[in-house]
Amino acid sequence: MLDITPMPATDVAAADLAHHLHPFADMKELVDGGVRVMTRGEGCYVYDSDGKRYLDAFAGLWCVNVGYGRREIADAVFAQMNALPYYNTYFATTTTATARLAEKICSYAGPAINRVFFTNSGSEANDTWLRMARVYWATLGKSEKSVVIARQNAYHGSTVAGASLGGMKHMHEQGNLPIPGIVHIGQPYWYGEGGDLAPAEFGLARARELEDKILELGPERVAAFVAEPIQGVGGVIVPPETYWPEIQRICRKYDILLAVDEVITGFGRLGSWFGYQHYGLEPDFCAIAKGLSSGYLPIAGVMVSDRVADVLVNQAGPFHHGFTYSGHPVAAAAALANLRILEEERLVERVRDDIGPYFAQAWRGLSDHVMVGEAVSVGLLGAVQLVLDKATRRRFSRPGDIGMVIRNFCIMRGVIVRASADRILVSPPFTISRSEVDDIVSTLRDVMDFVSAELSSD
Repeated sequence: MLDITPMPATDVAAADLAHHLHPFADMKELVDGGVRVMTRGEGCYVYDSDGKRYLDAFAGLWCVNVGYGRREIADAVFAQMNALPYYNTYFATTTTATARLAEKICSYAGPAINRVFFTNSGSEANDTWLRMARVYWATLGKSEKSVVIARQNAYHGSTVAGASLGGMKHMHEQGNLPIPGIVHIGQPYWYGEGGDLAPAEFGLARARELEDKILELGPERVAAFVAEPIQGVGGVIVPPETYWPEIQRICRKYDILLAVDEVITGFGRLGSWFGYQHYGLEPDFCAIAKGLSSGYLPIAGVMVSDRVADVLVNQAGPFHHGFTYSGHPVAAAAALANLRILEEERLVERVRDDIGPYFAQAWRGLSDHVMVGEAVSVGLLGAVQLVLDKATRRRFSRPGDIGMVIRNFCIMRGVIVRASADRILVSPPFTISRSEVDDIVSTLRDVMDFVSAELSSD
């Protein structure tokens, strides 16, 4: 008989540290410092095994967009499990939930995107479009058109291909990455790298690095350019307004496919269904994940433009790629229920018209703090840049240390934020209230006051 007796939290922590290898973790540090056992969630809050409540200003991992404790999603999952807990999408089969979800996603995408390939994670989605891009060009007789250009400090997952597409040095140092055929250009990070250039000038300069790299490699060799609308893990880097129009122009000029990584920005985070819509882009591929199911079950995919899909469907023959759980019916049912909530409660519109503008105003208010170089946001995605000197933009000598200090103090105060080097990041659920936004901002301000005073006294 299955033993479902709850374990004491101390036993859970001990079992975890003895047997569970955590992602992106120094296991020795975890063993020495211990783990926090999370037990339940409700609305914008999560609770640990001691009963302590935390305002989750990061929505799990950029993903719990409709908040915790949604019975509608649990009911949809239960019903699908009773009807058909699993079937594959190989061998000319599908399920109702899978087909309905593909149709629903495309209904938000605009007229040029009408196909979805399902995966289980954003990492797999980025692996998938990379292969699709190369198959597309090879089918058109241009197999040499295989190089992908990406950006430094970008994140596109942690599989071998995903980590290679990403531009994070600490990931490349493990596993002899990037793999061949992937090169990187600069990120549109004006505050940290813009120097004396105005934001508009810097945006154009960084976009034109793409053109320079295409010409260096040869347009006949470049298959695609990939980027997040706003760099998430890299620090919520909001590009200058001149950046994306120039990127789109360059891709069209040299016939380069545009892959937009919507894993974080997709399904309403910026106040539009997708980040490419916010920036007026026409992508060929979109990697989607997190907000598709609000993290309730793992499901992801690649949205594919008609330009590419028509070649894959009508000319390419078999696409030798897929996963056992591609379009899993239970995960698809969870995603459908999640999207129904977004629609019925008009949460995307709420981000655009109500809570997003309120958050932006409250978040900008942190700009006057002595430790804050910039406070930026789009929709419900925000970052604060921590600095030693506002006037010169001088940063801390050991990037990341002060960010983790601020993050840890916020969590001690019951507000979960994330640190990326010396940037504090937030990505709260779409259901967050104005008073909860105020709690996030006031807690962060209080913590920065405390840390600033401690630094001044040293």
